[in-house]
Amino acid sequence: MKAFTYERPETTAEAAASAARSPGAKFIAGGTNLLDLMKLEIETPMHLIDVNGLKLDRIEATSEGGLRIGALVSNTALAADARVRQDYGVLSRALLAGASGQLRNKASTAGNLLQRTRCPYFYDTNQPCNKRMPGSGCGALEGFSRQLAVVGVSDACIATHPSDMAVAMRVLDATVETVRPNGETRRIPIADFHRLPGDTPHIESALMPSELITAVTLPRPIGGTHIYHKVRDRASYAFALISVAAVVRPDGSGRVALGGVAHKPWRVESAEAQLPEGAGAVSERLLANARPTHHNEFKLTLVQRTLGAVLAQARG
Repeated sequence: MKAFTYERPETTAEAAASAARSPGAKFIAGGTNLLDLMKLEIETPMHLIDVNGLKLDRIEATSEGGLRIGALVSNTALAADARVRQDYGVLSRALLAGASGQLRNKASTAGNLLQRTRCPYFYDTNQPCNKRMPGSGCGALEGFSRQLAVVGVSDACIATHPSDMAVAMRVLDATVETVRPNGETRRIPIADFHRLPGDTPHIESALMPSELITAVTLPRPIGGTHIYHKVRDRASYAFALISVAAVVRPDGSGRVALGGVAHKPWRVESAEAQLPEGAGAVSERLLANARPTHHNEFKLTLVQRTLGAVLAQARG
Protein backbone atom coordinates (compact mmCIF):
# COMPACT_ATOMS: atom_id res chain seq x y z
CA MET A 1 0.00 0.00 0.00
CA LYS A 2 1.34 3.41 -0.94
CA ALA A 3 1.63 6.18 1.65
CA PHE A 4 -1.25 8.64 1.98
CA THR A 5 -2.37 11.56 4.11
CA TYR A 6 -5.60 11.52 6.12
CA GLU A 7 -8.18 13.92 7.53
CA ARG A 8 -11.61 13.90 9.17
CA PRO A 9 -13.68 16.95 8.15
CA GLU A 10 -16.64 18.10 10.22
CA THR A 11 -19.13 19.01 7.48
CA THR A 12 -20.10 17.70 4.07
CA ALA A 13 -19.07 21.00 2.47
CA GLU A 14 -15.61 20.73 4.07
CA ALA A 15 -15.26 17.16 2.83
CA ALA A 16 -16.13 18.03 -0.77
CA ALA A 17 -13.92 21.13 -0.71
CA SER A 18 -11.00 19.12 0.65
CA ALA A 19 -11.39 16.58 -2.15
CA ALA A 20 -11.31 19.42 -4.70
CA ARG A 21 -8.04 20.71 -3.21
CA SER A 22 -6.41 17.28 -3.34
CA PRO A 23 -6.49 15.73 -6.85
CA GLY A 24 -6.98 11.98 -6.64
CA ALA A 25 -8.31 12.10 -3.07
CA LYS A 26 -10.85 9.47 -2.00
CA PHE A 27 -13.66 9.53 0.51
CA ILE A 28 -13.61 6.59 2.94
CA ALA A 29 -16.40 5.29 5.18
CA GLY A 30 -16.42 1.55 5.92
CA GLY A 31 -13.59 0.94 3.47
CA THR A 32 -14.74 -2.60 2.69
CA ASN A 33 -13.87 -2.19 -1.00
CA LEU A 34 -11.44 0.73 -1.07
CA LEU A 35 -8.93 -0.70 1.40
CA ASP A 36 -8.68 -3.96 -0.53
CA LEU A 37 -8.04 -2.01 -3.73
CA MET A 38 -5.40 0.11 -2.01
CA LYS A 39 -3.59 -2.98 -0.75
CA LEU A 40 -3.43 -4.27 -4.32
CA GLU A 41 -2.39 -0.78 -5.55
CA ILE A 42 -5.33 -0.70 -7.92
CA GLU A 43 -6.47 2.42 -6.09
CA THR A 44 -3.58 4.70 -5.03
CA PRO A 45 -5.09 7.83 -3.46
CA MET A 46 -2.58 10.27 -2.01
CA HIS A 47 -5.17 11.59 0.44
CA LEU A 48 -8.05 9.92 2.31
CA ILE A 49 -11.01 11.93 3.59
CA ASP A 50 -12.78 10.06 6.40
CA VAL A 51 -16.49 10.95 6.26
CA ASN A 52 -17.59 8.91 9.28
CA GLY A 53 -17.97 12.02 11.44
CA LEU A 54 -20.44 13.77 9.13
CA LYS A 55 -23.62 12.51 10.86
CA LEU A 56 -25.05 10.96 7.72
CA ASP A 57 -26.15 7.77 9.47
CA ARG A 58 -29.89 8.36 9.96
CA ILE A 59 -32.97 6.96 8.22
CA GLU A 60 -35.77 9.53 8.19
CA ALA A 61 -39.27 9.75 6.77
CA THR A 62 -39.75 12.26 3.96
CA SER A 63 -42.67 14.65 3.51
CA GLU A 64 -43.63 12.71 0.35
CA GLY A 65 -44.12 9.49 2.34
CA GLY A 66 -40.81 7.85 1.48
CA LEU A 67 -37.52 7.41 3.30
CA ARG A 68 -34.26 9.35 3.24
CA ILE A 69 -31.30 7.06 3.94
CA GLY A 70 -28.09 8.75 5.03
CA ALA A 71 -24.97 7.88 3.05
CA LEU A 72 -23.32 6.38 6.15
CA VAL A 73 -26.18 4.10 7.20
CA SER A 74 -24.67 0.63 7.42
CA ASN A 75 -26.03 -2.23 5.35
CA THR A 76 -26.94 -4.03 8.57
CA ALA A 77 -28.91 -1.09 9.98
CA LEU A 78 -30.70 -0.49 6.68
CA ALA A 79 -31.72 -4.13 6.25
CA ALA A 80 -33.01 -4.28 9.83
CA ASP A 81 -35.00 -1.03 9.83
CA ALA A 82 -38.67 -1.84 10.44
CA ARG A 83 -39.88 0.61 7.81
CA VAL A 84 -37.59 -0.89 5.18
CA ARG A 85 -38.62 -4.43 6.06
CA GLN A 86 -42.32 -3.57 5.89
CA ASP A 87 -42.51 -1.21 2.89
CA TYR A 88 -39.33 -1.92 0.88
CA GLY A 89 -38.83 -5.62 1.45
CA VAL A 90 -36.91 -6.12 -1.80
CA LEU A 91 -34.21 -3.79 -0.46
CA SER A 92 -33.91 -5.58 2.89
CA ARG A 93 -33.67 -8.96 1.14
CA ALA A 94 -31.06 -7.71 -1.32
CA LEU A 95 -28.88 -6.37 1.47
CA LEU A 96 -29.05 -9.63 3.42
CA ALA A 97 -28.03 -11.53 0.28
CA GLY A 98 -24.78 -9.55 0.06
CA ALA A 99 -21.39 -10.20 1.63
CA SER A 100 -21.20 -11.42 5.24
CA GLY A 101 -22.62 -10.12 8.51
CA GLN A 102 -19.27 -8.61 9.47
CA LEU A 103 -18.95 -6.73 6.18
CA ARG A 104 -22.56 -5.53 6.31
CA ASN A 105 -21.80 -4.03 9.74
CA LYS A 106 -19.15 -1.79 8.15
CA ALA A 107 -20.35 -1.27 4.58
CA SER A 108 -22.18 2.02 4.01
CA THR A 109 -25.08 2.90 1.74
CA ALA A 110 -23.01 5.25 -0.45
CA GLY A 111 -20.05 2.89 -0.52
CA ASN A 112 -22.26 0.03 -1.64
CA LEU A 113 -23.47 2.06 -4.61
CA LEU A 114 -19.87 2.90 -5.52
CA GLN A 115 -18.43 -0.61 -5.33
CA ARG A 116 -16.03 -1.36 -8.14
CA THR A 117 -16.32 -4.49 -10.26
CA ARG A 118 -15.08 -7.86 -9.09
CA CYS A 119 -13.94 -8.81 -12.61
CA PRO A 120 -10.78 -10.94 -12.14
CA TYR A 121 -8.99 -9.03 -14.91
CA PHE A 122 -9.59 -5.78 -13.03
CA TYR A 123 -8.06 -7.26 -9.88
CA ASP A 124 -5.04 -8.83 -11.62
CA THR A 125 -2.59 -6.02 -12.30
CA ASN A 126 -0.68 -8.26 -14.71
CA GLN A 127 -3.68 -8.32 -17.05
CA PRO A 128 -4.90 -5.57 -19.39
CA CYS A 129 -7.99 -3.74 -18.12
CA ASN A 130 -9.46 -0.55 -19.56
CA LYS A 131 -11.26 0.09 -16.28
CA ARG A 132 -8.05 -0.03 -14.27
CA MET A 133 -5.77 1.46 -16.94
CA PRO A 134 -7.68 3.18 -19.76
CA GLY A 135 -6.44 2.19 -23.20
CA SER A 136 -4.69 -1.00 -22.09
CA GLY A 137 -7.35 -3.35 -23.49
CA CYS A 138 -9.75 -5.86 -21.94
CA GLY A 139 -8.34 -9.25 -21.00
CA ALA A 140 -11.81 -10.60 -20.31
CA LEU A 141 -12.94 -10.36 -23.95
CA GLU A 142 -10.83 -13.35 -24.95
CA GLY A 143 -10.43 -14.73 -21.44
CA PHE A 144 -12.58 -16.49 -18.85
CA SER A 145 -15.84 -14.56 -18.61
CA ARG A 146 -18.34 -16.81 -16.84
CA GLN A 147 -19.18 -14.19 -14.18
CA LEU A 148 -19.25 -11.23 -16.54
CA ALA A 149 -21.80 -9.13 -18.41
CA VAL A 150 -24.06 -10.24 -21.25
CA VAL A 151 -25.94 -7.02 -22.00
CA GLY A 152 -25.00 -3.35 -22.22
CA VAL A 153 -21.39 -4.35 -22.92
CA SER A 154 -18.85 -2.73 -25.24
CA ASP A 155 -15.63 -3.70 -26.99
CA ALA A 156 -13.80 -1.96 -24.14
CA CYS A 157 -15.36 -3.74 -21.14
CA ILE A 158 -17.67 -6.60 -20.15
CA ALA A 159 -17.44 -6.15 -16.37
CA THR A 160 -20.49 -6.32 -14.10
CA HIS A 161 -21.56 -4.11 -11.22
CA PRO A 162 -21.35 -6.19 -8.02
CA SER A 163 -23.90 -4.51 -5.72
CA ASP A 164 -27.07 -6.32 -4.63
CA MET A 165 -28.40 -3.21 -2.91
CA ALA A 166 -28.15 -1.14 -6.08
CA VAL A 167 -30.37 -3.59 -7.99
CA ALA A 168 -33.12 -3.18 -5.39
CA MET A 169 -32.64 0.60 -5.36
CA ARG A 170 -33.10 0.58 -9.13
CA VAL A 171 -36.39 -1.33 -8.99
CA LEU A 172 -37.60 1.12 -6.31
CA ASP A 173 -36.67 4.24 -8.34
CA ALA A 174 -34.38 5.66 -5.68
CA THR A 175 -32.69 9.05 -5.97
CA VAL A 176 -29.08 9.79 -5.00
CA GLU A 177 -28.43 13.11 -3.21
CA THR A 178 -25.00 14.76 -3.42
CA VAL A 179 -23.06 17.89 -2.53
CA ARG A 180 -20.37 19.55 -4.66
CA PRO A 181 -17.27 21.44 -3.49
CA ASN A 182 -19.03 24.79 -4.08
CA GLY A 183 -21.84 23.71 -1.75
CA GLU A 184 -24.39 23.04 -4.48
CA THR A 185 -26.59 19.99 -3.99
CA ARG A 186 -27.85 17.62 -6.67
CA ARG A 187 -30.42 14.83 -6.99
CA ILE A 188 -29.56 12.03 -9.44
CA PRO A 189 -32.16 9.39 -10.35
CA ILE A 190 -30.70 5.93 -9.75
CA ALA A 191 -31.43 5.11 -13.40
CA ASP A 192 -28.88 7.76 -14.40
CA PHE A 193 -26.36 7.21 -11.62
CA HIS A 194 -24.41 4.19 -12.94
CA ARG A 195 -22.96 4.32 -16.45
CA LEU A 196 -22.56 1.72 -19.17
CA PRO A 197 -18.92 1.14 -20.20
CA GLY A 198 -18.89 2.47 -23.76
CA ASP A 199 -15.38 3.69 -24.57
CA THR A 200 -14.78 4.95 -21.00
CA PRO A 201 -15.37 2.05 -18.58
CA HIS A 202 -13.21 3.76 -15.95
CA ILE A 203 -15.96 6.39 -15.55
CA GLU A 204 -18.47 4.38 -13.56
CA SER A 205 -21.00 6.89 -12.24
CA ALA A 206 -22.54 10.28 -12.91
CA LEU A 207 -20.62 11.84 -10.01
CA MET A 208 -18.45 14.83 -10.83
CA PRO A 209 -14.92 15.10 -9.37
CA SER A 210 -15.01 15.68 -5.60
CA GLU A 211 -18.82 15.26 -5.45
CA LEU A 212 -19.94 13.55 -2.24
CA ILE A 213 -23.02 11.35 -1.80
CA THR A 214 -25.01 12.49 1.24
CA ALA A 215 -28.15 10.33 1.06
CA VAL A 216 -30.36 8.04 -1.00
CA THR A 217 -34.08 8.77 -1.07
CA LEU A 218 -36.80 6.18 -1.63
CA PRO A 219 -40.20 7.33 -2.95
CA ARG A 220 -43.52 6.43 -1.40
CA PRO A 221 -43.98 2.62 -1.02
CA ILE A 222 -45.47 0.95 -4.10
CA GLY A 223 -46.97 -2.11 -2.40
CA GLY A 224 -47.01 -5.53 -4.04
CA THR A 225 -44.96 -8.63 -3.28
CA HIS A 226 -41.24 -7.90 -2.93
CA ILE A 227 -38.74 -10.60 -3.92
CA TYR A 228 -34.97 -10.67 -4.34
CA HIS A 229 -33.59 -13.90 -5.75
CA LYS A 230 -29.83 -14.31 -6.13
CA VAL A 231 -28.20 -17.18 -8.04
CA ARG A 232 -24.56 -17.76 -7.12
CA ASP A 233 -21.92 -20.46 -7.05
CA ARG A 234 -22.14 -21.00 -3.30
CA ALA A 235 -24.72 -20.35 -0.65
CA SER A 236 -23.12 -17.26 0.92
CA TYR A 237 -20.42 -14.63 0.50
CA ALA A 238 -20.46 -14.83 -3.29
CA PHE A 239 -21.38 -12.34 -5.99
CA ALA A 240 -24.35 -12.99 -8.24
CA LEU A 241 -24.22 -14.97 -11.44
CA ILE A 242 -27.56 -13.29 -11.90
CA SER A 243 -30.07 -11.77 -9.50
CA VAL A 244 -33.68 -10.67 -9.88
CA ALA A 245 -35.28 -7.86 -7.88
CA ALA A 246 -39.03 -7.81 -8.41
CA VAL A 247 -42.11 -6.06 -7.10
CA VAL A 248 -45.24 -7.82 -8.34
CA ARG A 249 -48.79 -6.58 -7.77
CA PRO A 250 -51.86 -8.83 -7.43
CA ASP A 251 -52.90 -8.13 -11.05
CA GLY A 252 -49.55 -9.44 -12.30
CA SER A 253 -48.07 -6.05 -13.17
CA GLY A 254 -44.94 -4.79 -11.48
CA ARG A 255 -41.25 -3.99 -11.81
CA VAL A 256 -38.12 -6.06 -12.45
CA ALA A 257 -34.39 -5.30 -12.32
CA LEU A 258 -31.46 -7.66 -12.87
CA GLY A 259 -28.03 -7.90 -11.28
CA GLY A 260 -25.00 -9.79 -12.50
CA VAL A 261 -25.72 -9.19 -16.18
CA ALA A 262 -24.47 -5.67 -16.90
CA HIS A 263 -22.14 -2.84 -15.94
CA LYS A 264 -25.03 -1.34 -13.94
CA PRO A 265 -28.25 -2.60 -12.36
CA TRP A 266 -30.29 -3.60 -15.40
CA ARG A 267 -33.89 -2.49 -15.77
CA VAL A 268 -35.88 -2.00 -18.98
CA GLU A 269 -39.18 -0.37 -18.07
CA SER A 270 -40.78 -1.25 -21.41
CA ALA A 271 -40.27 -4.95 -20.62
CA GLU A 272 -42.41 -4.69 -17.49
CA ALA A 273 -45.59 -4.34 -19.51
CA GLN A 274 -45.03 -8.00 -20.46
CA LEU A 275 -45.04 -9.28 -16.87
CA PRO A 276 -48.60 -10.66 -17.03
CA GLU A 277 -47.54 -12.68 -20.10
CA GLY A 278 -44.77 -14.48 -18.23
CA ALA A 279 -41.01 -14.71 -17.87
CA GLY A 280 -40.27 -15.53 -21.50
CA ALA A 281 -41.72 -12.33 -22.90
CA VAL A 282 -40.11 -10.19 -20.20
CA SER A 283 -36.69 -11.81 -20.58
CA GLU A 284 -36.73 -11.31 -24.32
CA ARG A 285 -37.19 -7.56 -23.84
CA LEU A 286 -34.73 -7.34 -20.93
CA LEU A 287 -31.97 -9.09 -22.86
CA ALA A 288 -32.53 -7.60 -26.30
CA ASN A 289 -29.19 -6.96 -28.03
CA ALA A 290 -27.35 -9.18 -25.55
CA ARG A 291 -23.76 -10.01 -26.47
CA PRO A 292 -22.75 -13.01 -24.35
CA THR A 293 -19.47 -14.88 -24.66
CA HIS A 294 -19.34 -18.65 -24.99
CA HIS A 295 -18.48 -18.75 -21.27
CA ASN A 296 -21.55 -16.86 -20.06
CA GLU A 297 -24.28 -17.38 -22.64
CA PHE A 298 -25.94 -19.68 -20.09
CA LYS A 299 -26.97 -16.50 -18.26
CA LEU A 300 -29.63 -15.81 -20.89
CA THR A 301 -31.47 -19.01 -20.00
CA LEU A 302 -30.73 -18.53 -16.32
CA VAL A 303 -32.40 -15.12 -16.33
CA GLN A 304 -35.58 -16.52 -17.87
CA ARG A 305 -35.78 -19.47 -15.48
CA THR A 306 -35.00 -17.40 -12.39
CA LEU A 307 -37.53 -14.76 -13.37
CA GLY A 308 -40.07 -17.52 -13.93
CA ALA A 309 -39.42 -18.83 -10.41
CA VAL A 310 -39.76 -15.33 -8.98
CA LEU A 311 -43.09 -14.71 -10.74
CA ALA A 312 -44.39 -18.07 -9.60
CA GLN A 313 -43.41 -17.24 -6.02
CA ALA A 314 -45.09 -13.84 -6.26
CA ARG A 315 -48.31 -15.44 -7.44
CA GLY A 316 -48.38 -17.76 -4.46
